[in-house]
Amino acid sequence: MPNSTDPTTDPSLRSWVSIPDGSDFPIQNLPYGIFRPAADDHWRVGVAIGTQVLDLASVATAGLFDGHVDHAVDLFSAPTLNGYLAAGPSVWAAGRARISTLLSEGHRDLLDVAGLTESALFDHASVTMALPFEVADYVDFYSSVEHATNLGRILRPNQEPLLPNWKHLPIGYHGRAGTVVLSGTDVVRPLGQRKSPDDATPVFGPSIRLDIETEIGFVTGPPSRQGTPVSTDAAADHIFGLVLVNDWSARDIQAWEYQPLGPFLSKSFATSISAWVVPLAALAPYRIPGPAQDPTPLAYLRFEGDWNYDLSLAVELTTPSMRAAGSEPFLVSRPYYGLMYWNMLQQLAHATVNGASVRTGDLFASGTISGPERDAVGSFIERTWNGTEPLVLPDGSERRFLEDGDEIVITGWCAGSDDRLRIGFGEVRGTIQPAPSI
Repeated sequence: MPNSTDPTTDPSLRSWVSIPDGSDFPIQNLPYGIFRPAADDHWRVGVAIGTQVLDLASVATAGLFDGHVDHAVDLFSAPTLNGYLAAGPSVWAAGRARISTLLSEGHRDLLDVAGLTESALFDHASVTMALPFEVADYVDFYSSVEHATNLGRILRPNQEPLLPNWKHLPIGYHGRAGTVVLSGTDVVRPLGQRKSPDDATPVFGPSIRLDIETEIGFVTGPPSRQGTPVSTDAAADHIFGLVLVNDWSARDIQAWEYQPLGPFLSKSFATSISAWVVPLAALAPYRIPGPAQDPTPLAYLRFEGDWNYDLSLAVELTTPSMRAAGSEPFLVSRPYYGLMYWNMLQQLAHATVNGASVRTGDLFASGTISGPERDAVGSFIERTWNGTEPLVLPDGSERRFLEDGDEIVITGWCAGSDDRLRIGFGEVRGTIQPAPSI
């Protein structure tokens, strides 16, 4: 496990802000988001600290970033993170260091003198969050060997589960940026074509095999030049941080449409992301080696260092009947990101090797995160083995796929061992609403 030399991740660092034990947002985290207070119509940049949000626009207006971050008022008064993302690693490091100092134990007076101790901190429960960045492009990968193997066994039972190209390149598809939505946004059951029972002609209607995909996504900062690939050595300079992703999927629509070109309507109706973007700097102490890659990747996909993360996730389901009874959510699974076969350096290098450019605010999702055990998979198609082995819930009801009114909440965190703290992502939440009538 590499040790970060960044003082902002020092486990002994403490904040003057009260932080509950086990919080996702200790001072070592400092994730960024876009929010507005209840009595204000202006969106601005904030960081989460414990149960509160620090208003960086107010801090910048008071001059507390002067000498540390140029144009801080413009960057932090914006309704998206895109300006800050575009500013690049040196600005990110300077901004993070200054925020860490302002919130560190013994430095409360810096905000007190500016009169900000009360006016620039808001209870998280009292603010409204917005999509943290304007999504420029969206790419979803297929980078878990366990997930790809499971789907191969389900969909091609009499063939090799992995297709011949899978261990040679990070497979992905180009998604729809306009349907990336904030956690908490309802998801309307999609309409589309699916195979008829006799397999002869398609039928049209609502998806009856609506699913989730539990993922982690990375967000890009400075753009690259079209025609110039981004190498694995340079990729980290373009990556700002990570978010939770639920790439909702209509498996029946997908099964009918994905040959020969791949996912289209089955994936483009909604992709939910968390409200907070956790910077790579906060996650540095949790970097771990990934699985051995065999065969050895081609030269442009080789990389140095450890670029997987000791990152755990949990998927929980609440049905309408459970809500009515006041029941606790049902734990569907606990996927683990550290097993991902292809890492984000390789994903970005592959996505640009043909000359495609990176744009500020690009979202690249990992693909479904799954482990070898059934209770460690990131989708219902795996958890119920394509609906043949339904989940039995505590109230006796069953789920093969998602039904109207079902709510899915995905959480993620790095906790490590010893004295390292929990670095969390908050949650990505969505409730299924009935399909529209047309």
